[in-house]
Amino acid sequence: MLRLLDARTGSYDEVRPARPGLLRVRADVPGAAAGPDITWLRVLLVADLLARAAELRNLQVFTVLVADGELAGQLPAWERAADALGIRPPAGRAGSSGASASPDGPADVHLASYDTWPGDDPSGLAVRVGAAHINGTGDHSELSTDVLTGFAQDPLAVRFALMSVPAHQSADLTSRVLASGHQAVGDWRRRVARWAEQPSRPIPAHLAVMAQTAFDNLDTAAAIALLRGLAGDESVPDGAKFETFLYVDRVLGLNLPSDIGKAN
Repeated sequence: MLRLLDARTGSYDEVRPARPGLLRVRADVPGAAAGPDITWLRVLLVADLLARAAELRNLQVFTVLVADGELAGQLPAWERAADALGIRPPAGRAGSSGASASPDGPADVHLASYDTWPGDDPSGLAVRVGAAHINGTGDHSELSTDVLTGFAQDPLAVRFALMSVPAHQSADLTSRVLASGHQAVGDWRRRVARWAEQPSRPIPAHLAVMAQTAFDNLDTAAAIALLRGLAGDESVPDGAKFETFLYVDRVLGLNLPSDIGKAN
């Protein structure tokens, strides 16, 4: 079962879709603040991660992006940054007034930043997303337009860095943190490419349980820690590592198979 930290209760509660087979998500996106504030991008990322985890549970996901009308001019820049991070576009968009509904009823999950409460609708779970700031990108005066300036070669390092911190906690993406993310993603892609040349082996049962537990709690930091530990574990066959990394990447979305078949 999927369980999320509900801001209303302060505890993890089960996600219970009102309509069987369909998870309706509302993502309240704050305006792009001056300076290196990318909280809006993090809200979109958490919505994407929730959708990926829910799809592993055979749920169809309908996500509505909710923003004030005055933010409409920023949407093209947001969409470019989100696409660069592998964030799939929402199924719908709406203004903040009366925007709690998805198809056939209210949202099952409300996602919002810590300074944005997702309306007065008492239905569903209310999930607060911690603030996020990115540093080392040069001139921040146009950050809402060019949020990934300096990371165009591998923007998924930004995705990795954001996922390394629990979603309800604040994330400060310093140059060192981003460089570490870039190194980790590159190393994992090279390892996956090498492991792909070995016979496939099933995912060990204990790793499957650990991965599923992480996804059920939308705990991407735990999923990343799982892969970090597995990468150098000589007791696990390369073919099993390969299958585990690809399975976990279905949610993490780091494009880990991208180096397969490339010349060394």
